[in-house]
Amino acid sequence: MNLVTLSDEDLLAVYECFVDFHQEYTSLFATQTNSAAKPAKDYLQGQLFTKQQMNLTQYCREVPDSEYEAMQHFITDSPWSDAKLVNQLRADVCHLLGDSPDGALILDESGIPKQGKMSVGVGRQYCGRLGKVDNCQVGVYLAYANSHHTSLVDYRLYLPQSWVADTSRRTKCGVPQEIEFQTKAQLGLEMIRSFSAAGLPFGWVSMDCHYGEQPWLLKQLSDADICYMADVPCDTRIFANRPKTQVPKRKGNRGRYPTRERLVTGELSPVEVHHFAHCLSGPDWTRLSVRETERGWLIADFAAKRVWHSVDNLPFQEVWLVLRRPVGENGAIRFSFSNAPEETSLARLATMQCRRYWVERALEDAKGQAGLDQYQVRGWKGWHHHMAMTLLAMLFLLQLTIQFREKAPLLTLQDTREILEEFLPRKSYSPQEFIELLEQKHQARLSARRSHAKKQKRRLYHMKT
Repeated sequence: MNLVTLSDEDLLAVYECFVDFHQEYTSLFATQTNSAAKPAKDYLQGQLFTKQQMNLTQYCREVPDSEYEAMQHFITDSPWSDAKLVNQLRADVCHLLGDSPDGALILDESGIPKQGKMSVGVGRQYCGRLGKVDNCQVGVYLAYANSHHTSLVDYRLYLPQSWVADTSRRTKCGVPQEIEFQTKAQLGLEMIRSFSAAGLPFGWVSMDCHYGEQPWLLKQLSDADICYMADVPCDTRIFANRPKTQVPKRKGNRGRYPTRERLVTGELSPVEVHHFAHCLSGPDWTRLSVRETERGWLIADFAAKRVWHSVDNLPFQEVWLVLRRPVGENGAIRFSFSNAPEETSLARLATMQCRRYWVERALEDAKGQAGLDQYQVRGWKGWHHHMAMTLLAMLFLLQLTIQFREKAPLLTLQDTREILEEFLPRKSYSPQEFIELLEQKHQARLSARRSHAKKQKRRLYHMKT
């Protein structure tokens, strides 16, 4: 039995699918004076079928009837609104994947290594891709995932405090005046609130330890009746039962009256979750299959207990503590807090905890399939425009993959991109046109060499002096 029953007509029609998809968004690229729909189409097409060096130069080489200057203006300076595009894109992702009880919003960040110090938001900060502190830009991303598919739906650029306070660099990169310093968690909460305010369906929010260890964020979500599943570090403290607390009486007749609540004498102090895990016995753990992977089903041992999250040695919130232990390995136990209702089943909690995997997959796919981390822009507007176009490219890939799945059940996003690489039209050259292309390339190369030579000369001069 054939696993792929796609026809010639299916593959030859992919360009029509692309044109129809782009047509749905053309109004969002209109400005007060003209429309940027044509360079938007060229940029999007370049993202979808360029094999290496995903940049404007390569897009212009391969996309028919494309113009470098038009695409450059489109991505760096054109006044079209990436926010409006993202609003429409979020709604379309939910139309494609939306699942009110089982859809998850997943929060994560990603560092993009960069040279120099003038690209907007660049600085020495932790870069997960490199696994260390280095020169990079950091974006905070929101993904939407059901049990089978995922897609990025929003983004924010993290500006370190040094950038927020640097008026000169802000002006050069076009950072809007109203932008103030926000932590990554604050940026994440802003995206979650925006998604929720739009009335789009989701069941819970998932996040890693960086966000889960910030009590104020968890409280904000609870106060907004948003269910969360937040990973927490192994040294996070909990109470197995709610302890008694009180404001102690003043000792003697002198000094201020105490106002700070404390544990009542004799109450047990909070314990770290990894110590709590050691107290669990065999019956507390249940083996569950939670997600299908390329290597079969993900199977792990799970436990869940109602506990009190401890903050400043006091009970903060009653939550589920969800624990996941690898089977047959000596891997570390994963710990998560959730404000899911008390009646939530262990199977449901396990599913919620394991859904966070999809945001890592979405980010890697966006980098590999649409060049999320490959761009030649320095400014605020350029970064946001590129991210919006990357999300749009990934939505088209996902939409086409789902469309073809009936005739190719094992089709992946990478398979779909390979189809686009072969069947989207490419630019062809006459001998004279190719010579002109070489001339442009060599001029750019010579300019780069001269620039490097000037920088080297300046460095040697400063070393001597």
